Amino acid sequence: MRLYLLPISTRRTLLYCHKLNAPATQEQTWGDWLQSKAARTWAGWEQKDKGWQKKVVSYGNYALRRIPYEEWGLKSVPPLSQRRKQVELRGDEKVEVVYPKSLLPLGKVSKILETLATERESLHKQRLVWCFVGMPITIPVGLLPVVPNLPFFYLVYRAWSHWRAYAGGKHIQFLLRNNLLTYTPSPVLDAVYAGQTQPLPSTPQPTTSPNAELLGNEKVPGPEDPHPEGETMLLNQANGRKMTQALDLPQLEVELERAIWQVETVVQLSKEDIVEEKSRGGDEKKTQ
Repeated sequence: MRLYLLPISTRRTLLYCHKLNAPATQEQTWGDWLQSKAARTWAGWEQKDKGWQKKVVSYGNYALRRIPYEEWGLKSVPPLSQRRKQVELRGDEKVEVVYPKSLLPLGKVSKILETLATERESLHKQRLVWCFVGMPITIPVGLLPVVPNLPFFYLVYRAWSHWRAYAGGKHIQFLLRNNLLTYTPSPVLDAVYAGQTQPLPSTPQPTTSPNAELLGNEKVPGPEDPHPEGETMLLNQANGRKMTQALDLPQLEVELERAIWQVETVVQLSKEDIVEEKSRGGDEKKTQ
């Protein structure tokens, strides 16, 4: 198993887990079967030219794109079963953490991992409970003819998603607690970040809570960060695609694309709010 830490901005990092050497004869769990079945059904609906399936896919993809990238990252980490726990404790399976040392000092890597694994833990537990509460309420929708009970299935998916993210975070905490991680700086990642065209979008004010882990970049490629207390993008979509090609991880592309889009949106909205606030302040001075 290999964990990637990929800074998206000076305040946000994407976690992605790549599972290595999965045995071809490994028994498929019911969760894996359901996930594969849902993926095949969704792909079939995407091929429809029109109809309610096509509309469901359109609205569904819109909603999925807005699920926080932190949740997708934790979901990529497999849950910690008893068998996997014993395998990792014995050292039979190496767990590697790959990171760009030009952006993330080794001393901060474990702290960032811990933050990513724990900061949303209570949120996932709370949302999981609310999904279970909401499921019975949606049962009457199933009485409608033709169209399936979409609200119920959405809540089922969100419950599974929150549980999977919660379990992924617990797995990372287990690895940190037992010192089972091997940290590997990546020259490939450093080269991609170094080739990033400057300047990138930034905002002079923080977009995260005051206690959020700051990457503390002192070696951002190109000019110095113009807003050290705010947030500056470290990747754009073009370099995100270059990264997936350099790492030979095509499945990472959709995760990076989503994360970059979400962070860029937050940074852009923050800049617009600042401009609007300054404009209001100027108007108030003129009226005085």
